[in-house]
Amino acid sequence: MIDSHCHLDHSPLIENLNDILIRSKTVGIEKILTISTTNQSFDKITKILNHDDMIYGTFGIHPHEADKEFVSKDQIVNKVNLNKKIIGVGESGLDFYYNNSAKDKQISSFLNHIDAALELNIPIIVHSRNAEIDTMKVFERYSGENLKILMHCYTGSLDFAKQLMKFNTYFSASGIITFKNSLDLQNTFKIIPEERLLIETDSPYLAPDPMRGKKNEPSFIKYTLKKLALIKDLDIDYLDKKTTENFNRLFFNES
Repeated sequence: MIDSHCHLDHSPLIENLNDILIRSKTVGIEKILTISTTNQSFDKITKILNHDDMIYGTFGIHPHEADKEFVSKDQIVNKVNLNKKIIGVGESGLDFYYNNSAKDKQISSFLNHIDAALELNIPIIVHSRNAEIDTMKVFERYSGENLKILMHCYTGSLDFAKQLMKFNTYFSASGIITFKNSLDLQNTFKIIPEERLLIETDSPYLAPDPMRGKKNEPSFIKYTLKKLALIKDLDIDYLDKKTTENFNRLFFNES
């Protein structure tokens, strides 16, 4: 298993990192991708990367922070190039649910992150909430480009997923798919091809059933994998292998 999206720099994970990694390895996790949301977050991540070979990271500014921490394409490229274990750009994207940053600033920041990802030839990790139309408009600007997209914690519509599949898009399932009221999302994941699937925890947030109410951590990804296997009617070991292969193809160009 690979946790394709978590926040090891957030409390309580960072204070309990040794135990978190032991439990992760015990359940069979091979790699963990810890995601940057701010410049301060990235500074912590660069230190966390040295903690264990299984940990990789990204650089990006979350759309909530686009007003306060606007970054240029060149600034993003330079940050990524600081460390070989920084393998993605993000999380970036559009969030019009909270509107913590102005819409135009979010779009401009998103474009800079995409341009950086293209220049670096690495994936962009995308956060999209209440912004399907505008997210699609942004991606349409890059039609024909070799853009590698990872839709993190995908909760969008089936129609949006179908539009995204025109691009080189992967979809990451989080603990939300285990929730009883997520039937529409479960049906969407039934349709998404297994070659496009990854799994994540988004820990310390969104703990899956049966761990809801607790602080999430990477080892809980086993519950999301189990539910996704049920949704897809696939053997759990097969899906474990498939999502691992998908991650390694997306981030490491492994065939």
